[in-house]
Amino acid sequence: MTHDMPITPSIVLFGDGRDWHGKSLRRAFERRGIRPVIAPLAQCGFSTETATGLSIPGLGDHCPRGAFVRFIPGGSFEQVTLYLGLLHALRELGVTVWNDARAIERCVDKSTTTFFLQKAGLPTPRTFAGVDRATAQEVVSRLALEGHKAVEKPLFGAQGKGIRLLETADDLSPPEDVDGVYYLQEFVPPAQEHHQDWRLFVCGGRVVASMIRHGEDWITNIKLGARAEAAIASQELADLAVRAAACVGADYAGVDIIQGRDGRFLVLEVNSMPAWNGLQRVTSLRLSDTVVDAFLAAALPESTRDARGEA
Repeated sequence: MTHDMPITPSIVLFGDGRDWHGKSLRRAFERRGIRPVIAPLAQCGFSTETATGLSIPGLGDHCPRGAFVRFIPGGSFEQVTLYLGLLHALRELGVTVWNDARAIERCVDKSTTTFFLQKAGLPTPRTFAGVDRATAQEVVSRLALEGHKAVEKPLFGAQGKGIRLLETADDLSPPEDVDGVYYLQEFVPPAQEHHQDWRLFVCGGRVVASMIRHGEDWITNIKLGARAEAAIASQELADLAVRAAACVGADYAGVDIIQGRDGRFLVLEVNSMPAWNGLQRVTSLRLSDTVVDAFLAAALPESTRDARGEA
């Protein structure tokens, strides 16, 4: 497809469109005859001067049928609140939003993810989240007495950045290093000889691809050097991943699952804006096309989209 293709105001892609995922998604849309409006959230806002009450470059008074959220920029609490407020507003206007603000909020805050996993009866490591350092120390000490270590994670964070393994309460970070919130999970020792876990990519209520991540140490994120291996998930694993994505309301998600030494599978995290370039390297399925097809089926169900050129 050429860039002479007219922009389709029915679809907006939130992000700058310049990273690997943004470019891949844009090409997938264009292969289906759609050139979406590319709108960085930092350039969007609210306005009483438009019919929709929103200010989204390239849309004017037009209300899109679908909005795909690839990237939410960081910023102040007020800035992020505005970005999420915009996504909430689109949903209120009847727009199909993938993923919508509720799912993003539930996933970006690991403590909320944990709450919804427990509420749905899904297995997850024992977890504590709170601001009181003394209570956090008690949690680490109690685990240590039982012969377990604790994993300290940033409440907001991804790609394995900032996570630490704690053996005693003295290992706990000072409050300023964790932005005043302690999120602690019981460490799950490897079931195999080395550290590994699963990443399952859920889209439209089914697992479309999966891999095992092999870490050189206990951190198994691809960005930090873990090796990806293509793997077919069992029905048990697939069902667990689909239920995990559903319990937080995610239309597409990367679900991280680890196996304990007792053989049980435990959900570690649900990512509402997952990266899939590592997974793409070990699967023949073109994941951006799969995601876009599922999204368009939800946003534009009446469209047949027969002209799916393969590039």
